[in-house]
Amino acid sequence: MTKENKKQKNIKLPLYATKVKAGFPSPADEEIEKKLDLNEYIIEHPNSTFYVKVTGDSMRGAGIFPDDIIVIDRSKEACDKSIILAIVDGEFTVKRLRKSDKRIYLQPENTDYEIIEIREGTDFEVWGVVTYVIHKPK
Repeated sequence: MTKENKKQKNIKLPLYATKVKAGFPSPADEEIEKKLDLNEYIIEHPNSTFYVKVTGDSMRGAGIFPDDIIVIDRSKEACDKSIILAIVDGEFTVKRLRKSDKRIYLQPENTDYEIIEIREGTDFEVWGVVTYVIHKPK
């Protein structure tokens, strides 16, 4: 790792104390609350957290789009309605976990896709819970 890459690892940018509806703080507003490293803000458990780039549009109704980056925390317990990263029959997928009457379903947030029922014999593992989504506005 080069010296320049090490410096970029902890980049702290200004977090203004002023809240804005849509826009940027006035240049006259010098009330910088602190310097913010986004890793400190979005990562609760650094040793069990990682990022994954999304492909496909099955979760667009949840605000997750192709090329977005999702933050996954493996230490969080997945519960009903959590958005999770799972392995189903050897393939990764991001879906909303649904539990009902001792049954498990993976629900897409796009009606073009079918709900996946996890049945006996299905190779299924929850890899982590999605805690944040990072995407560029379109």
